[in-house]
Amino acid sequence: MTPEESKTLRIIEVLEAEGIPYFLAGSFASNYYGIPRSTKDADFVLQTKGGVGASFARRLGDEYTVDPQLSFETVTGTHRQYVRHTKTEFTIELFMLSDDAHDLERFSRRKAEQLFGRTVWLLSAEDVVVSKLRWARQKDEDDILNVMSVQRGRLDWAYIETWCRRHGSFPLMEKLRRFTPEI
Repeated sequence: MTPEESKTLRIIEVLEAEGIPYFLAGSFASNYYGIPRSTKDADFVLQTKGGVGASFARRLGDEYTVDPQLSFETVTGTHRQYVRHTKTEFTIELFMLSDDAHDLERFSRRKAEQLFGRTVWLLSAEDVVVSKLRWARQKDEDDILNVMSVQRGRLDWAYIETWCRRHGSFPLMEKLRRFTPEI
């Protein structure tokens, strides 16, 4: 297990001990369904409005600092809270589940998958594609191509197309789908 995976697993253990429903998103989700790349952070979506508090911070231990303030994240349009590993550059972003229709849908579709030697809640492959198409940064496009390539023949394209039309990302989805390499 890499140091980044170990730190991410620690967050999962504390979220579960605190009874906070979650799913792991971002690079870890796209790595699971696609071609792994290195990352300096972990992204979670939590089903809680007020963020994590002092009990979470105590359980996490001294190797982590938990920012008590929520901030607004402009790319996703949600609120987030930062957790930082004190001895490294590793950062954890805890995004609060919003009232956005896709945010709610992707939370209801989260999958229990085997990762880090245990079962964790993970964003679905289709929702990795839809979410990353919605944000469409360069690293997101690379992740989309990787997930589409590795998951070829297993993705629910009707679901993906429906959300891409709603979010206005359908043309980009079509372009990337045409250029998806065979793996």
